[in-house]
Amino acid sequence: MPRRLLVLGSTGSIGTQALDVVSRAEGELELVGLSAERSWEPLVAQARDTGVTRIALADADAAAQAADAWPDGEVLGGAEGLMRLVLEAGADLVLNALVGSAGLGPTVATLGEGIDLALANKESLVVGGELVTALAEATGAQILPVDSEHSALFQLLAAEPPGAAEKLVLTASGGPFRGRTRADLTHVTVDEALAHPTWSMGGKISIDSATLMNKGLEVIEAHHLFGVPYDRIDVVVHPQSVVHSMITLVDGAALAHLGNPDMRAPIAYALHHPDRVRVPIAPLDLAAHGALTFEAVDSEAFPCLQLAREAGIAGGTAPCVLNAANEVAVHAFLTGRIAFLEIAEVIASTLDELPGEPIRAFETLYAADREAREVAGDLVASQAS
Repeated sequence: MPRRLLVLGSTGSIGTQALDVVSRAEGELELVGLSAERSWEPLVAQARDTGVTRIALADADAAAQAADAWPDGEVLGGAEGLMRLVLEAGADLVLNALVGSAGLGPTVATLGEGIDLALANKESLVVGGELVTALAEATGAQILPVDSEHSALFQLLAAEPPGAAEKLVLTASGGPFRGRTRADLTHVTVDEALAHPTWSMGGKISIDSATLMNKGLEVIEAHHLFGVPYDRIDVVVHPQSVVHSMITLVDGAALAHLGNPDMRAPIAYALHHPDRVRVPIAPLDLAAHGALTFEAVDSEAFPCLQLAREAGIAGGTAPCVLNAANEVAVHAFLTGRIAFLEIAEVIASTLDELPGEPIRAFETLYAADREAREVAGDLVASQAS
């Protein structure tokens, strides 16, 4: 029997590459639903191409347009429609490739139903890691990481007995501004920040990579996925993006996961786990690369990584506040309302105003998210004026 797969965020970078993986699955994966935020035209085109008969759009207006243009299938709209798709699709596996904190609700719904989750939405664990992992443990659902770094760690740790790993080491490409000083970043443009040297990603994730917030969020995600304290999670800059992550062991040895940078590899591993399948990616040729280099992170030029680490250590609602402030600040940068360096300033000021509080339920997180967005929005307005 094929594995029944629901893809959330199917029109984004991860989603479209996932559909490429599914198209090569030779009947092992059956698509039972697709979703997007508001890109209804490509979503309808995907539904027609794949034979899916049920889709959801988080934006209600976009859902109405899709329903008018596609009478052959069912279109669900709004946050409630997205939840219905998760709960009613009959999926064995849900790929959550949504961007931002909007992915938390579908993550909770998936795990609450005991459905395995292929997770590309790192914010689910950043915002609600303590509750999300507890929910997965309670229902027996498995969380399969899709991020290349966490997929690498997942595979490396699986081969070792408990307690053998001393540290987890996440690699970072360094983004488009690697090597620049803080002074060099004063007047960088949106186009420059979006020009990632290695990976092809969406706008928000590309800016997170440029600020190194993406790596900070991944540190928090790794803490929750693997139950490792923050002082045993390191980050090293590796511009070639060939070493996806590594672990150091108690005997002094280190194991690394290497491969050409292509997200279809970790996507395929998550969708077919525990099996491996052929993916049309060129095998790694180390001689052709010639050299792999590594550098320490410049925390003065890229303070977002340290902000994320501190929020993770603080715990409670602090990572939720961090994430919400970052989403507001990144959007403000993309729309020209604040400068690049002001992204970190907005986040730091929001965290100062809203220190972490204990999490009692998911409602605590939603309230913290709303308050952080209001505070960050006010800070953006004051800096833009």
